Amino acid sequence: MPQRQGALVDKARFLPAGCLALSQLAGDIAGVKPYVVPVSTEDSPAIDGVANRAALIVNRTAQLAALEAPGGPVLTIGGDCGSDVVPIAVARFRFGDNLGVAWFDAHPDLNTPETSPSGAFHGMALRVLFGEGDPEFVASPALRPGNAVLVGARSIDEGEQAAIDRGLVSFDSFPGEQIYLHVDLDVLDPSEFGGATYPEPNGLSIAEVAAAIDGIPVPVIGAGITECATADEAEIRKLAPLIEAVAGVLRRGAQD
Repeated sequence: MPQRQGALVDKARFLPAGCLALSQLAGDIAGVKPYVVPVSTEDSPAIDGVANRAALIVNRTAQLAALEAPGGPVLTIGGDCGSDVVPIAVARFRFGDNLGVAWFDAHPDLNTPETSPSGAFHGMALRVLFGEGDPEFVASPALRPGNAVLVGARSIDEGEQAAIDRGLVSFDSFPGEQIYLHVDLDVLDPSEFGGATYPEPNGLSIAEVAAAIDGIPVPVIGAGITECATADEAEIRKLAPLIEAVAGVLRRGAQD
């Protein structure tokens, strides 16, 4: 899902190429051929506090069509974090209100158009899954409050902290009977991986993230890896242990 319009920083222009390069590696590791969702390549005006809103709606429609009849667990490679909204919303619809989300990300992505400092949709991705935000993107049915855990979050806006304080998400346990796994590569420390769109210091190592994924105690029914803003082969190859961990929990989830 080579979407870039949900991110507004300069490195976002590298997201489509990074997405395609990462999906090739993930396909090789998982033994599948990637399917590329056709997305808009255009920008569009900010409307109602969401930058590139019309382009994002076009992309959303194409992704929904691609997910009408998946043949098994879906691994989504982004693109910005907004690339993972539709797959999680579809999983919530299919698996019910006991679905949990493990959100590996330096940022909680819990802003709304009213609280976002930038209007970038990738900073609203988890919030819309709780049914809050722009009505064009909110999940219906929504995640149950408390059914998401943040892993590696360390850059939190004021509006996001307010959502955390009222219990929308947690930091300390994997909720739900089944888990959708979301990995924004900025969960990693920049010294470990230099290709994330919006890097933050003091992140996790690749080995730490892989171990945390492998230790998820309930079935993982879908996953997304997002915000790869480099197509450098050597840099992307560093992510192989992380991708192997994701592929492993998806295989186990399919068997449970």
